[in-house]
Amino acid sequence: MELPVTTIAVLTVVAFVAGLIDAIAGGGGLLTVPALLTAGLPPHLVFGTNKGSAVFGSGAAFLRFARAGLIDGARARWLFPLGVLGSLGGAALLLLVDPKVLKPLVLVLLVVAGVIVAFVRPAKGAESSPPPPGAMLRAGLIALAIGAYDGFFGPGTGTFLIIAFVTVLHLTLQQASANAKVVNFASNLAAMALFVARDLVVWKISIPMAVGQFAGGTVGAHLAVKGGDRLVRRVVLGVVLALVARLGYDLSS
Repeated sequence: MELPVTTIAVLTVVAFVAGLIDAIAGGGGLLTVPALLTAGLPPHLVFGTNKGSAVFGSGAAFLRFARAGLIDGARARWLFPLGVLGSLGGAALLLLVDPKVLKPLVLVLLVVAGVIVAFVRPAKGAESSPPPPGAMLRAGLIALAIGAYDGFFGPGTGTFLIIAFVTVLHLTLQQASANAKVVNFASNLAAMALFVARDLVVWKISIPMAVGQFAGGTVGAHLAVKGGDRLVRRVVLGVVLALVARLGYDLSS
């Protein structure tokens, strides 16, 4: 499918902003998916093309957080394959169930997530809030479940990962944002592989957007590293509000 150069340039800028936001709080698809639809791509190509670029944004954020020492290596080696497995399972389930049935539930969960982010204050340092017993098992279940959600439906994946890691593993928001990228990168990679196998990625569009998302993911992760919990909290709240508005609108229309 051919698009004007100016349209691809605009999509690349949108991808940069989406990558930046997604690296901090998740929710980048709120920008890229509507942008691709507006550009005229048919729905069956939108999600494949979006994943083809999103994987580079989450990958860039993952690398930046890893260099900052915010990702637990042992936990990452457990989370990554389970994120892949969950995403593949969710994508397979998508063939059997209409994802629209999830919208009301996701809307409620997002409101709860917003309340948690607004009022729950996690510990300021990992050393002052040790992980609970069975933390590795809990982390794996989170990766599997939310990875499956990403493969099946998707909106708010990064945000749900952050909230789960804060509340269940006692991580700070900054640490949770970093570790969420392990699962997010894994689930994006698995979904992209499926879409590529089905020839649903328009590479002439996806590659320029991937450049934008890679740059945005790098910048966003850098800001999260420097800005700490306060920045992550504000961006997560903004993303939650945007997701609630979007899903609320979809349900009412």
